[in-house]
Amino acid sequence: MAEDIEHDRKVLRIFVLITQTFINMKSILFSLFVALFFCATPASTKKHGIKVLILCTGNTCRSQMAHGLLKSYGKDLAVYSGGVKAEERVNPKAVMVMRELGIDISDHKPCLIDEYLDEEWDYVITVCDNADKTCPAFNGKVKHRLHIPFEDPSKVTEGTYEFRLNEYRRIRDAINDTFFKLYCDMEERK
Repeated sequence: MAEDIEHDRKVLRIFVLITQTFINMKSILFSLFVALFFCATPASTKKHGIKVLILCTGNTCRSQMAHGLLKSYGKDLAVYSGGVKAEERVNPKAVMVMRELGIDISDHKPCLIDEYLDEEWDYVITVCDNADKTCPAFNGKVKHRLHIPFEDPSKVTEGTYEFRLNEYRRIRDAINDTFFKLYCDMEERK
């Protein structure tokens, strides 16, 4: 009974997050609500501990946003991110647009993929073409290897500040939509 109540609270928190994100986008909200409805299963049937690694080139933007979003969907996920050529810090605009959703990635640190090569993973997901092409072989077991590419908003250098920031929001929202559907698929596979 307590597990069912906790599960219902988790589902409600996810729904509230999605509602806030897509308040003016009714058709997308509806499709995500349907996805949430169909991926929700009783807590008593769930196992814990899906381990996910998200990879990008610099591990500063797309992989960090995906990391923060995926981690926000459920406590049953162990989410990590890395880069094939990790840079020094997370992109400040990525931090800003994630904060708009109530997700703080300001304490995330880019790290090299090398730290994770010997570990076992349920999912290894590349979010840029370069990481997909240059991703080394993993010595540990990888159950699902996915490539889900997104445009790099940091490559947009023309236009006003607001225009460039809106590109980060657009990519964030695309990642949110795609990764939420992936999360629902993960839950169904448990």
